[in-house]
Amino acid sequence: MSRTVIRGGLVITASDEIHADVLIEDGRIAALATSGTPAAEAFTADRTIDATGKYVIPGGVDAHTHMELPFGGTFASDTFETGTRAAAWGGTTTIIDFAVQRVGHGLREGLDTWHAKAEGNCAIDYGFHMIVSDVNQETLKEMDLLIEEGVTSFKQFMAYPGVFYSDDGQILRAMQRSAENGGLIMMHAENGIAIDVLVEQALARGETDPRYHGEVRKALLEAEATHRAIKLAQVAGAPLYVVHVSAMEAVAELARARDEGLNVFGETCPQYLFLSTDNLAEPDFEGAKYVCSTPLRPREHQAKLWQGLRTNDLQVVSTDHCPFCFVGQKELGRGDFSKIPNGLPGVENRVDLLHQAVLDGHISRRRWIEIACATPARMFGLYPKKGTIAPGADADVVIYDPHAEQVMSAETHHMNVDYSAYEGKHVTGRVETVLSRGVPVITEREYTGHAGHGVFTPRSTCQYLN
Repeated sequence: MSRTVIRGGLVITASDEIHADVLIEDGRIAALATSGTPAAEAFTADRTIDATGKYVIPGGVDAHTHMELPFGGTFASDTFETGTRAAAWGGTTTIIDFAVQRVGHGLREGLDTWHAKAEGNCAIDYGFHMIVSDVNQETLKEMDLLIEEGVTSFKQFMAYPGVFYSDDGQILRAMQRSAENGGLIMMHAENGIAIDVLVEQALARGETDPRYHGEVRKALLEAEATHRAIKLAQVAGAPLYVVHVSAMEAVAELARARDEGLNVFGETCPQYLFLSTDNLAEPDFEGAKYVCSTPLRPREHQAKLWQGLRTNDLQVVSTDHCPFCFVGQKELGRGDFSKIPNGLPGVENRVDLLHQAVLDGHISRRRWIEIACATPARMFGLYPKKGTIAPGADADVVIYDPHAEQVMSAETHHMNVDYSAYEGKHVTGRVETVLSRGVPVITEREYTGHAGHGVFTPRSTCQYLN
């Protein structure tokens, strides 16, 4: 039996802050006791970690990543090996990635393909959502089978006609099935049919620079699709989780639905909280680095996103980590913004950026842990195994130095991408040590993990539903 004790830190969960020592046995949290008390002094262990002056927080749960995703004639530049290592450096100990069903193929085939990509390669634990691109009777039956295997959420797209797009009828059928089987439909809510018209018109006018990516993917078309998805879910009697919400008008749709008592949930991402169309407009094609969908919005949207996180109209901050190198990948769209691969790197930055948001007064410390760890774990059926520090939970624990200062940069990050979306940004707070199921993956700012430690983690259904 291996035992570790973490002494002297401030343990922060979504519900509590307590100066406590943490005892870990065989990869799980065994006990907590207030530091300095006889109960804590009685903890014995093979390894002691001194967390004096530090935070002891649950490992982050990033519920939205795309490792090795094929997109736009290329692939996301992080593999499961490089991406999960970078996640660990950023204090994330579980990712939920997206397996892809190709049109004309089954869900099982897509899931098997993603299992093969990830198995034996991950530094931290992982789960899968399933992208449903082709709704038919066989697909609907397969949804039931995947839920039994712990793949309990299914993503559909109102965008990308000809690639991932589902029409309203296909969406309704999948939602009806999830209402029966307990699954959760995740929605990319943008009116892709209308957007394609605006893209075509912009290019015809000679508007080819990256900034036009944001101008054609209008906030109103995100709000319209969000509203439509909510109404389809209401008709189906199904819950709905809207991914990467970026527009204040879409937040308003979610808030209205929640006020009506509907099981509607929303996620945003750090890029929408910290970046804006100013980045998309950077000269010399630099704006291509910031092309993602939903797109970055004008800066005034940020305040409404933060407000949504404080009022719980938005519940989760995930990264939508989908990196493409500037050289050779983002450059595919020189002269035509519609050919720029959509996606940003961020899996390593989320926990630090949200800690900075605590210091900036946007959220509380406990809310930081709630939106980065506990709520994504509950939303996707991983709690209390993941997302908290409590007896019985997996010992996914981060020793976090709240006083360390750092400058975010491609020169020092560990993601397999040649730029940082936050290049030169000063933040306070940094991951020092990371345990995954009690095993040190980062030890005092050194990588001590290895590919293959992380295992596939089956999930139960959404824990916010009756």
